[in-house]
Amino acid sequence: MIRSFKDLEIYKESYDLAMEIFWLTRKFPKEEVFSLTSQIVRAGRSVPANISEGWAKRNYENTFKQHLIHALGSNAEVETWLKFSMDCEYINSDTFQKLTDKNAVIGRKITKLHQNWKNHEK
Repeated sequence: MIRSFKDLEIYKESYDLAMEIFWLTRKFPKEEVFSLTSQIVRAGRSVPANISEGWAKRNYENTFKQHLIHALGSNAEVETWLKFSMDCEYINSDTFQKLTDKNAVIGRKITKLHQNWKNHEK
């Protein structure tokens, strides 16, 4: 039973990925703190944050779906920042692939939730 956004599988997965990215970036060079590091951490955190904010407004179907669209945008942004991280040699290709695979699954699940969400309390 889903009682809270914390019960949503997509919230849990996106939160876990955001935390994985956070801990990974602690190893990035200090000169990246105000650029790449802050950008990728911000984008990663934005995905579960938009899901939780949208869930609070789920009785307004279009508002909830708009938050899911914002989560999808942040999800795509994460992929771009991961590519920069690999190309700057802060992460290796295996780590890049593992994280982008998780990110892609999250993106597909957000898309599916967006497509299938219907407010049944109307």
